[in-house]
Amino acid sequence: MSLIRISACALLLAGCSPQAQDEIARQAARSAITPVLTERFPGVPLEPALDCVINNASAPQLRALAADAVLGPTESTVQIVTDIVSKPETLTCLAAEGLPALLR
Repeated sequence: MSLIRISACALLLAGCSPQAQDEIARQAARSAITPVLTERFPGVPLEPALDCVINNASAPQLRALAADAVLGPTESTVQIVTDIVSKPETLTCLAAEGLPALLR
């Protein structure tokens, strides 16, 4: 059943513009990232943290996370999210966007 879903997603993406493909991948990646952030970083405002992670992920990381959304988060998902969160750019984003949301 999972192979059918992956094939359907691949066909859907093939017919889309590059911008639409990027947006679909970002939305799929968000669903894989959400449980990781919720479990690993409790108390961090979710929406700002999701935006920071998505905006600082590389294209290969986004594709891997989007694929993980189909099958569910794995240890690979956790590792990718941890790698993204560890980037200086992501930490800066979290400080700028996440902390003010936490203080509201």
